[in-house]
Amino acid sequence: MPLHHPKHRHHDDDLLPYRRSDDEAKPRRPYTPTFPSSSSSPGSASRLLVLFAAICLVLAAVSFAFAVSASRARPPPPQPPPAAAFRCGRAEDSLRSFLASSSPGRNYSAAGREKVLAVVGVYTEHGSAARRAALRATWFPPNPEGIVSLEHGTGLTFRFVAVRPKDKQKMEDLQKEAGMHHDFLFIDADEDTKSPQKMLAFFKAVYHMFDAEFYVKADDDIYLRPDRLAALLAKERPEHRTYVGCMKKGPVVNDPNMKWYESSWELLGNEYFVHASGSLYALSSEVVEAVATAKSESLRMFDYEDVTVGAWMLAMNVKHEDNRAMCDPTCTPTSIAVWDKKCSGSCNITNKIKQLHNTTLCSKSPTLPPEVEEEE
Repeated sequence: MPLHHPKHRHHDDDLLPYRRSDDEAKPRRPYTPTFPSSSSSPGSASRLLVLFAAICLVLAAVSFAFAVSASRARPPPPQPPPAAAFRCGRAEDSLRSFLASSSPGRNYSAAGREKVLAVVGVYTEHGSAARRAALRATWFPPNPEGIVSLEHGTGLTFRFVAVRPKDKQKMEDLQKEAGMHHDFLFIDADEDTKSPQKMLAFFKAVYHMFDAEFYVKADDDIYLRPDRLAALLAKERPEHRTYVGCMKKGPVVNDPNMKWYESSWELLGNEYFVHASGSLYALSSEVVEAVATAKSESLRMFDYEDVTVGAWMLAMNVKHEDNRAMCDPTCTPTSIAVWDKKCSGSCNITNKIKQLHNTTLCSKSPTLPPEVEEEE
């Protein structure tokens, strides 16, 4: 046979199946991971678990203690300031504002609407300082203590009602006077605003600030007996929607060249409907609530305040209560307010008020006549 070189295999050898070595031919065991034998150290695993749990508990305790200390050290969140019941928009009650700042023991700002029998707003203007001085020297309380005392005695609280003048000097004068007496209620209205809009602003402000059974508007040229007004308003009434005052009516002036010209005369006809005189009248709580919460544009405005308020009362179907003691020309044993309609603009009001106050029948007569007191 021919000899083959040892480095060469026969071509047939390439066709033979692959032949494993003896080691490769042995069956292999599946791989099994090995762990430390517990038999070699019986308590080591349990000790490791206990140590790990103890570390976790320590970390949790430290975290909890840190959270508690941080929460205690953190200041409480700021609370919203209490609603100031002596402010309503730009309107402000100077008396309650003063009491809130000067009486820290009583939180007037958070007390809500002050509950009274009636709040009496005496409408005044910048140029009427002499009238206000005359009223403070007679029937109007001269200082905050007097206002509070009268409120406790009668249930009535009094304020001078004024707008904020645009003129800087005028406003400074009023602020100086308000800073001395603390008896102003500044309403959210401009100086050139017509009187019906001013009265609407007044009703909105006092309804927001006071929870009263009646809201009273008065002029600064009348002599008033607060005790008798309180007795009138405290009476039991079957009607809760009440309009109290000196009722009147008269011709509508349609000539623009005459005094008391009414620009909306075509809506009124020849004669005004019955309405109270603007010098002094009172509206019950339900009536003022309806006025104060109504949309301003839904209320008809005439040229004059007393006519405008009277028109609102007709629309609300309130009880008209005519009381002639609210417009006496001279003092009587039953007069509530004294003023002379013929004296409008032609009399020295300050002297007139002082003269009335010096009259015993005006200022020192009992609240009720003797015969009325005996009947009660």
